[in-house]
Amino acid sequence: MAETLELTILMPCLNEAETLATCIDKAQSFLARTGISGEVLIADNGSTDGSQAIATAHGARVVHADQRGYGAALSSGIAHARGRFVIMGDADDSYDFANLDLFVAALRNGADLVMGNRFAGGVAPGAMPWHHRYIGNPVLSFLGRLFFRTPIRDFHCGLRGFSRDAIRNLNLRTTGMEFASEMVVKATLSRLDVREVPTTLKKDGRSRPPHLRSFRDGWRHLRFLLLFSPRWLFLYPGVALVWIGLVVGSQLVRGPVTIGSVTFDVHTLIVAALCVIMGVQSIAFAIIGRRFASRYGFIPRSGTYDRLLEWLTLERILLIAILLMLSGISAMVWGLTQWAQRDFGPLTSHATLRAVILAMTALVTGFQLMMSGFMSSMINIPIYERRVADTDPVDRQRRHSDLPNA
Repeated sequence: MAETLELTILMPCLNEAETLATCIDKAQSFLARTGISGEVLIADNGSTDGSQAIATAHGARVVHADQRGYGAALSSGIAHARGRFVIMGDADDSYDFANLDLFVAALRNGADLVMGNRFAGGVAPGAMPWHHRYIGNPVLSFLGRLFFRTPIRDFHCGLRGFSRDAIRNLNLRTTGMEFASEMVVKATLSRLDVREVPTTLKKDGRSRPPHLRSFRDGWRHLRFLLLFSPRWLFLYPGVALVWIGLVVGSQLVRGPVTIGSVTFDVHTLIVAALCVIMGVQSIAFAIIGRRFASRYGFIPRSGTYDRLLEWLTLERILLIAILLMLSGISAMVWGLTQWAQRDFGPLTSHATLRAVILAMTALVTGFQLMMSGFMSSMINIPIYERRVADTDPVDRQRRHSDLPNA
């Protein structure tokens, strides 16, 4: 069994021959200066420039990540780390691996995840593109704090430390640059001790362009934040749409409303009805998405949400849907009788049009709820997996006899 160390300094690597030796030497100097029992681990992601040989020559251990991607390389490195704590950082010489004291101190003090804050520690001229510094990072970090109530102000700092076992238990899944966001989000949702320390960023030492692609990877981070927050992606917009539709519709269902020189009538009522329909569907997506995410471990379970789901049984949803559809059918029948009284000629009565609009809204909303209820229940079907112990010789023999001959 491999020796357990206190610290692993982990660097993902893809063709970093220009700067890798400098980064490893700085990390080794930090371990020597502090006397920490540790290792420098390089998670190579398919380098073709001799980075592996450079790493070995400078005393680092190299593991190979078969799947391409920043997150895949880091996941492989974390899985092979021998240190109780891991500090990860890019191998482009933009972070100072010789000064990791604040990270180690916080980890020893009980922190599960320690994020570097480049804006608090200092960003050297030319180290960060202006659109990253003033638009991308601030906006995405703000959304992360808004969606998940995390204290982190620099969501995408590549230099961070963490407890190896705590992060392994998060079951991180992403393989690209959004891995950085997933770590912070899942650590926050799992109520881990997440802290931030200042760190510096200098211009990297590479002559080639960085692997990061601003708009592609920025979108991947934003997409991840939205997908991990069904409240902000579906629930809040849905509630807003339903509220607007009901408020506006309740005023227009009785007749036209005039504000100044503008009169709002059945055409605006149609828009209000569409808001209700879209809002109800969005809320249903929020419930289905949250149920799916918590069931399969993407998002930790919530006591409040679980109690809501216990009340929202399929039978209750179907009852509400049937009542809505019956109301819609009743209003539709009334509208048809009004149309019949006009010998099925042109519908000029706004009262009849209002009834038809309400009927269609109730019918469509009820049908949406019915289908969403069934979909949600499909996700919640319990799965029973029978596990047979390998120590049972009878069952083991029977299972082997069922296999085709090699």
